[in-house]
Amino acid sequence: MVVKGFNILRGGAVLSSAIALSVAGAHAQAQTAATGSVDAERRAAETVRQMTPAEKVILTHGILALPLFPGAPPMPADAVPGAGYVPGIPRLGIPPLRETDASLGVAYAAGMRKDNATALPSGLAMASSWNPELIEQGGRMIGGEARAKGYNVMLAGGVNLMRDPRGGRNFEYLGEDPLLAGTLVGHAIRGIQSNRIIATIKHFALNGQETGRHFADARISEANAQESDLLAFKIGIEIGNPGSVMCAYNPVNGAPSCANDWLLNRVLKRDWGYHGFVMSDWGAVPNLQAAMNGLDQQSGEQLDTEVFFGDKLAAAAAGDSAWSARLNDMNKRILTAIYANGLDRDPARPGGAIDYAANARVAEEVARQGIVLLRNQGDILPLARTAQNILVIGGLATNGVMSGAGSSQVIGEGGPAVSIPLGGTGPFASFTNITYHPSSPFAAIQAMAPQARLRFRNGRSVSEARTEAAKADLVIVFANQWSGEGFDQADLALPDGQDALIDAVASANPKTVVVLQTGGPILMPWLDKTAAVIEAWYPGIRGGPAIASVLFGETNPAGKLPITFPASEAQLPRPKVDGFDRLEPDFIGRAPPGAAPLTVNYDIEGSDLGYRWNTRSGHKALFPFGHGLSYTTFEYGDLKLKGLTATFTVRNTGKREGSTVAQLYLTRTPGGAQQRLAGFQRLSLDPGESRTVSVKLEPRIVADFAENEWVIQRGNYGFALGSSAEELAQSANVKLPARRWKQ
Repeated sequence: MVVKGFNILRGGAVLSSAIALSVAGAHAQAQTAATGSVDAERRAAETVRQMTPAEKVILTHGILALPLFPGAPPMPADAVPGAGYVPGIPRLGIPPLRETDASLGVAYAAGMRKDNATALPSGLAMASSWNPELIEQGGRMIGGEARAKGYNVMLAGGVNLMRDPRGGRNFEYLGEDPLLAGTLVGHAIRGIQSNRIIATIKHFALNGQETGRHFADARISEANAQESDLLAFKIGIEIGNPGSVMCAYNPVNGAPSCANDWLLNRVLKRDWGYHGFVMSDWGAVPNLQAAMNGLDQQSGEQLDTEVFFGDKLAAAAAGDSAWSARLNDMNKRILTAIYANGLDRDPARPGGAIDYAANARVAEEVARQGIVLLRNQGDILPLARTAQNILVIGGLATNGVMSGAGSSQVIGEGGPAVSIPLGGTGPFASFTNITYHPSSPFAAIQAMAPQARLRFRNGRSVSEARTEAAKADLVIVFANQWSGEGFDQADLALPDGQDALIDAVASANPKTVVVLQTGGPILMPWLDKTAAVIEAWYPGIRGGPAIASVLFGETNPAGKLPITFPASEAQLPRPKVDGFDRLEPDFIGRAPPGAAPLTVNYDIEGSDLGYRWNTRSGHKALFPFGHGLSYTTFEYGDLKLKGLTATFTVRNTGKREGSTVAQLYLTRTPGGAQQRLAGFQRLSLDPGESRTVSVKLEPRIVADFAENEWVIQRGNYGFALGSSAEELAQSANVKLPARRWKQ
């Protein structure tokens, strides 16, 4: 499917994607979009010429469209309760912008919309599929629901890389690798915008922790930023053509992201040639100067200290030609996104039809493909449907499946199965409830094995669980780690004594299967005592059936980790999340009075995140990036390289159909050994089937960034093919000529 839209990188190179279909899709979309880009910008420029001075500061600022605060003004009559609202200009046919969170579905909006939505699995679950086409389908689904509810802007497209596994919002994002995350977010955006609405890639940039998120200053060299986080954004923009970029709360190298001349003007708009608009995160605008530093729209203005982009901006433009020109550019960029995505010609209106059953099937397929089989001793999985005596312990498995919290919270039909408040006061207290979707794994297991004697214990008593486990033929323990926006994890242990519970149960019954629902990696001190472990992440509105489908073999697991599970916290670049031990928990994350500066030194790891850091440091992971088992086996071989095109063969050597992800890593350059994912391909094979695959390798992964150029040194380069960052089957070398190119 080709999605029409404007080519926001009109003058730039189109992504040479890791996946052949992504390459073709990105090029096709760029060709299709070029004309639309020119037409949209031409129309935008003409509209700006017709705008009065007062009209030029209508589109430049908007409100939080939720009356959460005492004394909040009444909602505009044409607003839909949600993240934001920007008035339109009826005289010029410009529609209002009605904005909703977020990447996992249409967010709950504190219940004020009086309806529900379909919850996709978490970002990490989606990323574990390594399937761009599936992620695009998911984006198309949630974008369709947003449009049907009257929204024309979806604040979806989160692609902050996981720099610290304790980060509270890691669950929303797409892992630690720029190529994988950038490719997937581009396809998610493409799917969303196929509904003739605007998507927003975010949070630009280096938004790596929630602790002190408004003032944690990310310090990093340009080369390290360009080779990691910024590369993920660039790839996502090239594939997805998002109408908007949302800047982050945190400063980068001393300047707030939403007033950062280097990030917004130089990198995004000048070097990358971005023609869409930059919106602020809610409450992230420090001053009026942010406009001159590249910010185009102030969002959620009630959360800022002042409305900077209204009367103050108008006054500045009236008295200074430079400010007047900048204001025209702000409007042109916003209008270009509106016109290119057809918001004016085909407006979204509340009350559209939604097929929730069909959408739930999409969410379930994402969950099935995103579940990762981490361990399977003695092939205990898949379970036989004739199993007789099964004990299920913990995780509220009779009630539903866990979800992450914050602005991305989606609530499905019928409301939450369980909602556990964690306490706190203020308008954002409800954002920190532990919420479960009504999709019971216990009920789904029962449906898969109707003849079994299936029992449940809640796991609150370790001694009871140990005693009952010894009586069972098989034990399935559900263990959960909740994550949410605004708060980081203290460590990588399972909370609430669950590590001790699993240890006791597995000691009593070696046929113990652990099902994890987590927002990121955890440590597993009990691992060697268990028979099997699957990582289900936060599996969305149909998570229960998806988990049961994998446990009983209806689905052959094919998920691959998009992040590294460290063997210990001592392996991490920093012992604790910066500021965690000295700052009080605070959802907003502004600097408290008298607080010392909070500097986060990302040059420690630089561009070597996760598995790259392990390679550099000589660490072995508990479970490496890219790892994931199957109920069949695969063989990789016959690797050949011609320039930056790799061909190889994958064969299913097992007895059942299955899918795998062939991964190609750069392992050596003329400068020495290193490791970077350079290409990947997901494929499905019947038993005994083999297939020859051709993959284009991403040149920016092979290159280094120096002085605003990508540089490939002349010399020999080593690549390795395998099933994870630490499970490499074959290597090959190729001699590459020297090459330099600008952004």
